[in-house]
Parts: sequence; C-alpha cells; structure tokens
Amino acid sequence: MRLRNVIGLFDGISCGQMALKKAGIEYDQYYASEIDKYAMKVTQQQFPNTIQLGSVTDWESWESPFFHIDNVDLVMGGSPCQGFSLAGKQLNFDDPRSSLFFEFLAIVKHFKPKYFLLENVKMRQDIQDAISKELGVEPILINSNLVSAQNRRRLYWTNIPNVKLPDDRGITLESILEIPAEKGITVRPKSKCLRVGGRQSYDRHEWDSIDNTHSRKLTVLECERLQTLPDGYTEGISNTQRYKTLGNGWTVDVIAHIFEHMEDSP
Repeated sequence: MRLRNVIGLFDGISCGQMALKKAGIEYDQYYASEIDKYAMKVTQQQFPNTIQLGSVTDWESWESPFFHIDNVDLVMGGSPCQGFSLAGKQLNFDDPRSSLFFEFLAIVKHFKPKYFLLENVKMRQDIQDAISKELGVEPILINSNLVSAQNRRRLYWTNIPNVKLPDDRGITLESILEIPAEKGITVRPKSKCLRVGGRQSYDRHEWDSIDNTHSRKLTVLECERLQTLPDGYTEGISNTQRYKTLGNGWTVDVIAHIFEHMEDSP
C-alpha cells in the first residue's frame, strides 16, 4: 500500500513514521510538526527526507502561495496528555497542553485526510466522550503489553476500519534486558509504563523483581526495546534527552498494527 502525503502532529521522534515502515506502507512525503530540537534531531537522522513544519499552533501559516500541502492521506498524532491523565491533576480542556487537541481537530478538518489517528491516555469518561463526539468515532483501548514488555494503556481514536486488539506476543521484560538479572532473581513479567514526570518518570524508571527487593534503572537501549524501536534509534543526543523522547513516544508495534488495517478500506 502507498499513501500520498502524511502529516505527523506532535511528532516527537517520529514513531509514527517508523510504524509505517514496519507495516510496509510507503508514502510520497512525510510532514512533521514538532518543536523539541532533540526529538527533531532523532527524526532527521532516521528519516532525513522529513519536512519539519514547526509548531502545531502555527498550522495556518504552514501553507503559502509558494508551498502547499494537498492530497493528505493520513494525519496522526498524540496531543500532550498531561492535562487528561488520570494520574495527573485532571485539568482536562482547561490545561493549555490538552487544549492542543483542538489544533489536531482543526488540522483534520482543514486537510480532510482519508485516515486519521489520535492517541491519548486513559482519562475521565466525560472528556473521552467529548473527544469521541468531535472526531465521530469511539476509541479502542490497547495495552502495549500485548506487543511489548511494557504496560502502557492508551486510547486510539481512528477511522481506520476494523481495528481489533493485536495478538499477545508473550514478550517478557526479562527477554529484552540489556543487562541480565542476577542469578536467582525473578523479574516481573512486564515493565511499568515509560512516561515523563512522576514517580516512574524516564529518569527514575526501574525494573523490579517479583519480591521488590532488587531494582535498577532501565538502560536507554531497554527503553527503546520497550517502545519496540530498533536498538540505537535515539543515538546522537544525550541520554537524558533519549529517556525523555522515548517516554513521550509511541509503542511502535501498536501503531503498526493499527496501520495494517488501512488496506481493509474499499
């Protein structure tokens, strides 16, 4: 399958672009909207043909008489989730970060893509229902632990048809460790969710034994594996920024699974 133009919003390290690659979907041009210079550096190292558009809040100035984006087949993004998260303060649409959802919505309405995909965290039901009403679809809840060694429950709103839960691949945390556990230690089956901020933030993230008596910080390579990215994907920036961008990223194989259903459309 081949798409024409693709727009990745809040693009980060372009996990969506990697998901297209894993799903075997080609595209003519990929446009990314991102403002983090470290994330953009990773994207350009991995996908040098990416056209960076700048902030999503400036989307109305992306086009000019000399530059036009048409024939958009896919718009995707995971708008900042801190204001929606059940683990946060739940400020919801009053939080400036969460209000960026409306930028996503405006862009979808403007470019009228064949497909769209929005990812976000578990949230209060009334907020979830409000987003569903705006997008015209109900989300599917997928835990990344089906395709990875990480517990990461996320909602995915998409008009890609017939998306079901992926099969459980049975991947364990122990199987992806760069530094094996000491002899006699039983490692938990799955890692906690990688995220930015809070007690399990990217710079404190630990794996634990079953009895909680042994723990250590996950390596960057292990975090890449938790997000089902290729080893070394985020090389070229500091480890601090690698942890941060990975915590902000997507579990690639979940997105690839969703994209594989695009061919189901007539």
